Order: sequence, then structure tokens, then C-alpha cells
Amino acid sequence: MKWLNKLTDIWSQDMAIDLGTANTLVVLKGQGVVLNEPSVVAIIENKGKKTILAVGDEAKTMLGRTPGNIQAIRPLRDGVIADFIVTEEMIKHFIKKVHKNKTFASPRILICVPTGSTPVERKAIQDSALAAGARRVQLIEEPIAAAIGAGLPISEATGSMVVDIGGGTTEIAVMCLGGLVYSRSLRIAGDAMDTALINYMRKEYNLMIGDSTAEKIKKEIGTAMVSNNNTYPVKGRDLRSGTPKEVNINEEDTSEALNDVLKEMVNGIKDALENTPPELSADLVDMGLTLTGGGALLKNIDKRFAKETGLPVHIAEDPIACVAIGTGIALEQEEIFSTMLSEY
Repeated sequence: MKWLNKLTDIWSQDMAIDLGTANTLVVLKGQGVVLNEPSVVAIIENKGKKTILAVGDEAKTMLGRTPGNIQAIRPLRDGVIADFIVTEEMIKHFIKKVHKNKTFASPRILICVPTGSTPVERKAIQDSALAAGARRVQLIEEPIAAAIGAGLPISEATGSMVVDIGGGTTEIAVMCLGGLVYSRSLRIAGDAMDTALINYMRKEYNLMIGDSTAEKIKKEIGTAMVSNNNTYPVKGRDLRSGTPKEVNINEEDTSEALNDVLKEMVNGIKDALENTPPELSADLVDMGLTLTGGGALLKNIDKRFAKETGLPVHIAEDPIACVAIGTGIALEQEEIFSTMLSEY
């Protein structure tokens, strides 16, 4: 049996996967992040039979642009699996891609999961990866992976706080001595920001825009606090006439559109602080909180959170890859982080 395991190790490298609602990042043991692609799958339906047409970057370009028989879907919603079969195919595709299509690729995989996910949801993620060809699957909580990736001293007797703003969930956690003292998963994050922008454009400008346009607005001119008055052209469909139309928006528009979503995040952070033991609260006054995830790149989000919580707010060095990097470190140093890994 040992020789079989050795042979498997030669053919396949251990992988860490940040299986996100918006993007999936893959870390190969000893190589760092080797893949960062959208969690999108394009499916073509012919005579009732579904076939995978494209995955990742190629599939994302099809979102909102597909003909009747092609569907571009995101198989994960709010950080958990919404479509089991499509998720399995997506993981299979990514395993093959990073292993350069080796036939015998059967890696050990470590996947991060939202803290709010149920045992059933966690087992679904594990089963998907096993069905996709993994020989063993372990799970790690997302905020723990984010904290490891951000270089926080979570194993020490000092309080550390992480706010990981992903696509589907915002993970808020306070950690100490290698465990979670407080954790909460809000099902509002980057996607909720996009939806808020879509609703705002419809209400204020009678303009219908798609998810991709909303995401562009968020990245180009989205802000948590207004700092200048730059304008940005937005194209969409006029709700009254049904014809294409272009309007110019500014930072004030995006700040107003995103206000409710950000308020909910601030309330989540305040709840965490209220439920943190006094000794750890004292640590957080010095340490502050660390922002990770794609949402941490929203302009002035750190200033807004600092203003409303009174804590120093730091943005991790590479917020988008932070969770994947932390998952990769936990995979490589399994003996150190073994208590933080689980199987279902």
C-alpha cells in the first residue's frame, strides 16, 4: 500500500483551495497560488443532456450574454454549494488544470469553509472534492485561513481580529491560542454590494445594468466614504424606453448605494466586539482588526470601519489571495495547524 501512496504523491501534489462564491484560488504545495479564476461554469443543454462548455475565466465572459441553450452559472451561493454536480465538475476542471491534465492526479485537498456553514453544507463540499478525484479532503474555517495568510499571531495568547469580505459572505472572527473565541458569518459581502449598485442605478437613474457592470463600478469608483468627485460613465438599458443609455455617476452615488451594506458589516463588527472577553478587547485596541478578501479593496473601507469602531484597521498585504495563502500554509505545516483542520 505504501508504494501506491508514493506513486500517487509523484503523480499529484497536495492542493489548498479557497472555494469562493466569486473566485476560486488554488495553491499547490511548495508553489504558492497557481490558479485564480472566477467560480463560474457555462453549461450547454442539448436534448435534455447538460454538457460543460467552459469553466472559470472563459465562462465568466459569458455571464449575461448567453443564447437560450447555454447557461453561465455560479454553482456556489453565499459561500456554500448551490449546485452539487456543477461544483464537482468545476473542482475536477481545476484539479486537471493545475496538474497539467495528468491522468492519475488524485491529490490531498484542504478547502476553506465559511464559519456559518452547517455540517451538511461542509459534507457537501467535502463530497464534491472527493467525487472530483481527491484522495483525502480536509476543511479549515475561512477566518482562521485568512488570519494565517495575513501573518497574525493566532497561536499566541493575544487577541487577533479578522474581517474577511468575500463574494458571498463576510466572516468576522476573534481568535486566540489557535482557536475561535467569537465567529460570525454574514451572508452579505461583495455580491450584496453589486446588487445594491444595480438597485441604486434602477431607482435613481432608471437604468438597468448587469452584474458585470455593477462589479466594474464597484472596482473603478466604488467607495465607502467620499474623498473626491470623479465621474464614471455607466452604460445600460433605459427602463422607460428600453433603449441603450449612458449616464455619468460619481463617488457620492456609490457611497450612498453601498451605505446599507456597509452599515450591516459595521454592526456585525460591533456585535463581535461586544461579545469579546475584556482581556482580548484590550489586545484589540493595540492590534486592531485586519481586513482580507476582495471587499477589502473597496476604496476607504478601512477609514470607514476605523471611524465607526474606534479601532485601528489594517488591510492585509494581498487581501484577495490571503485566504488561499493561509490555507496553503496550513496544508504545508499540517503538524502545527492540525487542531484547526477537520473532516466530515
